[in-house]
Amino acid sequence: MVFAIACLGSMMAQNPLKSFLAALIGLGLATVGVDANTGVYRFTFDSVHLSDGVQFIVVVIGLFSVSEILLMLEHTSSGQTLVRKTGRMLFNLKEGAQCIGTTLRSSVIGFFVGVLPGAGATIASAITYMTEKKLSGNSDSFGKGDIRGVAAPEAANNASACGSFIPMLTLGVPGSGTTAVMMGALTLYNITPGPAMFTEQPDIVWGLIAALLIANVMLLIMNIPLIGLFTRMLTIPLWFLVPAIAAVSAVGVYAVHSTTFDLVLMVALGVLGYILRKMHFPMSPLILGFVLGEMLEQNLRRALSISNGNMAILWQSGVAKALLIMAIMVIVVPPVLRLIRKHSRKPQVDAG
Repeated sequence: MVFAIACLGSMMAQNPLKSFLAALIGLGLATVGVDANTGVYRFTFDSVHLSDGVQFIVVVIGLFSVSEILLMLEHTSSGQTLVRKTGRMLFNLKEGAQCIGTTLRSSVIGFFVGVLPGAGATIASAITYMTEKKLSGNSDSFGKGDIRGVAAPEAANNASACGSFIPMLTLGVPGSGTTAVMMGALTLYNITPGPAMFTEQPDIVWGLIAALLIANVMLLIMNIPLIGLFTRMLTIPLWFLVPAIAAVSAVGVYAVHSTTFDLVLMVALGVLGYILRKMHFPMSPLILGFVLGEMLEQNLRRALSISNGNMAILWQSGVAKALLIMAIMVIVVPPVLRLIRKHSRKPQVDAG
């Protein structure tokens, strides 16, 4: 858990501090409700509705959907200016052959980046794009229609989505915002992702793996003929899109417990998400922190109960020491590398 939160701060955004703060906000939301061990009401503000905690669906829809609606209301454009002349939509055999090496390299890199908790598709796409740009020998063509600049991030994006399932299924740690949402959905059905899931519920595990394979084939079959339709969807005016999203969000939240309090809480979380996004806080660490919060608290209490309150149990085992060392390296190494890179550029500027 500590390693996963450390990864959030170092990889999810250009400002690690904001990622850590977002994860802490998520952990704080996870503590709302009645303590299962002591019966103490935590951060409920004398509200009976908060005694069971904040519902996962309310948090996700509020932070993502409602905050996005508020951001969309800032724009007066109808959306029709977003579509430009696209030209042909299918690549030829020559371009396909040119992308074989790029696709294979980017898929491997994207998969391993996706395995890292908190890295996500954005990091994988950026790494593979820069890698292909350096390996191409003609970096000036990237950003001007070079097909390899399209194939690299897209291949990494798809591969990282598959890789993010590995920490979720094996360790119970969501590898991305998408798997965090999926993990929350599984917990709603009393399904706890982790090592025991392979022996207790193997049908779900292998069902997910099979679904990934089928989904990729179906997406290929469906997306190619529907590219034109997807492009035209960008012209949907905001005056129609915003009310439609708001209505679907409200119905989805109200259907959970059929209480208007959830709707009020959804709007409040949406305003919070809007403010955080305007301040350039990433939302994925917040969701990951919320999902990990309950598991972090339960495992911490379980460990302290076994050791009779001795905190040393948290770092005594070899696995715990390795993960703590990795967490420290993930936090310390990126800033050090940035400082080294910054100081190495100064002599070059002075020499120029």
